[in-house]
Amino acid sequence: MKSFFVALQMISAVALIAIVMSQATKSEGLTGTIGGKAESAFQGKPGLEERLSEITKWAAITFLVMSAIVAYLFR
Repeated sequence: MKSFFVALQMISAVALIAIVMSQATKSEGLTGTIGGKAESAFQGKPGLEERLSEITKWAAITFLVMSAIVAYLFR
C-alpha cells in the first residue's frame, strides 16, 4: 500500500515538473506585468497557456495530496 502511494507521488512529481517546464514565461519584465493578463481576458476560447495553467494547478494539488498521504503513512 505504501509503495503504491509513493509511486503515485513520484509520477505526480515528474508530471508536475514536465508541465511547468513546458510552459512559456508570461512576463517579459515590466511590460508583461502590466499588460500580460489583459490580453488573455479578451480572448474567446482559452488557449494553450490557459489550459496548461489549469493542468498545472491540478497537478500541484495532486502532488500535495499525495505528499500528505505518504507523510501520514510513513510517520
